[in-house]
Amino acid sequence: MSTGSGTPSAPAPTAPTTPARTSSMFSSLKVRNYRLFFIGQVVSNTGTWMQRIAQDWLVLSLTGSSAAVGITTALQFLPMLLFGLYGGVLVDRLPKRPALLVTQSAMALSGLVLAALTLTGQVQVWHVYLAAFFVGLATVVDNPARQSFVAEMVGPDQLHNAVSLNSANFQSARLVGPAVAGLMITGVGTGWAFLANGLSFAAPIAGLLMMRARELHPVKRTPRGKGQLREGLQYVAGRPELIWSVVLVGFIGTFGFNFPVWLSAFADNVFHVGAGGYSLLNTLMALGSLGGALLAARRGSARMRLLILAALTFGALEIVASLAPSYWLFALLMVPIGIFGLTVNVTANTTVQMATDPAMRGRVMSLFMMVFMGGTPLGAPVIGWITDTYGARVGFALGGVVSAVAAGVIGLVLARVGGLRLSVGWERGTPRLRFVPRQREELATAA
Repeated sequence: MSTGSGTPSAPAPTAPTTPARTSSMFSSLKVRNYRLFFIGQVVSNTGTWMQRIAQDWLVLSLTGSSAAVGITTALQFLPMLLFGLYGGVLVDRLPKRPALLVTQSAMALSGLVLAALTLTGQVQVWHVYLAAFFVGLATVVDNPARQSFVAEMVGPDQLHNAVSLNSANFQSARLVGPAVAGLMITGVGTGWAFLANGLSFAAPIAGLLMMRARELHPVKRTPRGKGQLREGLQYVAGRPELIWSVVLVGFIGTFGFNFPVWLSAFADNVFHVGAGGYSLLNTLMALGSLGGALLAARRGSARMRLLILAALTFGALEIVASLAPSYWLFALLMVPIGIFGLTVNVTANTTVQMATDPAMRGRVMSLFMMVFMGGTPLGAPVIGWITDTYGARVGFALGGVVSAVAAGVIGLVLARVGGLRLSVGWERGTPRLRFVPRQREELATAA
């Protein structure tokens, strides 16, 4: 039986509740199609980070204005905020591999055009604005398509590992790309960094073309129909493991991930360590994020309990870091903050994908990415104002408090929805908190 829009009405899978198991850290790379995809993303992610740095530097060079750099960033995120949900509807209707070939080619074109304009001395700031908005438009389809296509490449058994390795891939590029861009900008100019990014997309495009279609796990596409966007929102709203995961990621993305605001303020106004100290803070956080991604890859499954615990720890670490009396203690805390922040991201991503009917995955993942990616630009001005007005320590602590409180409240809501109660007991002389079924708790009390 189908709904009016052609989407199967079979019961949706529930979030994984089996005990977490460990697996090979790189097990999903045994799948040839995913291996080709992964290698292509290593190259293009590095190029993307190079273009981000070169783009900001070029705008600053052309205008001398930090506000202009902010406008460029906003233009790149704006399409996701405006059209992200519609991108998910489109992804559910389209075959993922051809869609990715189009989006990756479009982003390559953006880099090549900027390279040509810059190398010929014709570039103007509005060219960069337009290129940023164009990349944002491509991302509206590219992000949910890539997220959904991972499941088609590896199947459900390797999904958690593949999502984790994707994050490790991105964090590795975050370490390498800016460093290479800095050397290239200094040595030969921004135009060559744009050219390198444009050419880097040859790797993922080649990988997509070399894949064996017969080895994919095909998903039945959703036929065109009315009300599919509303249907996707209703689907998420009717499943607690989806809606609350998205809500939690929204709070943390909006209030807990404003590190450019906080770290620059701590480096400049609190510890007075300059650009070098600021760079080290970002590097340590990226190393922690990479470690978190690899640890997540070794885990065989994702559970809501891990998501809530990681979010609570992430918020608590931000509060502790806000009180750090010395630069080096603050810097060292960036590593576990990176680990737990990435754990929240990967666990939420995997939980949502595993709990979603494949026919709805594009719409659900577009909502997830819109909330996560779109939250930070919305929260940054508020957090920035608080940081400027009351100081970096207050701003950082507030982000941690909001993240921890959101995790605690959502954990209690999910426990109530799942018929659980908080049990406080002792085990081998140590206090232990855990959620148990209400019926079991009531029987224990009666006994």
